[in-house]
Amino acid sequence: MSLSRDDVQKVSLLARLRLSDEELDSLTSQMGRVLNYIEQLSELDTDGVEPMAHAVDVSNVFRDDAVRPSHDRSEILANCPRHDEEFYLVPPVLGD
Repeated sequence: MSLSRDDVQKVSLLARLRLSDEELDSLTSQMGRVLNYIEQLSELDTDGVEPMAHAVDVSNVFRDDAVRPSHDRSEILANCPRHDEEFYLVPPVLGD
């Protein structure tokens, strides 16, 4: 697959990148080499190879979401400098 300088310029526009003429020339060459390598991969015979999302088997590592007792609110609020018996009180960061 060939890649033109105009293709790279369009991609840079979509990515909101301002590239100089030298950078466009360099990226056209570099991206062309990447696409040539990908083209080589398409030549491999993948018949009988099952598609996969991961190279190794993965399993769910999360525990069950179960309700369980928590810490006492008054103990937790005792550790903060300002509270209103229910929540932490912090200075406003976006104005009043």
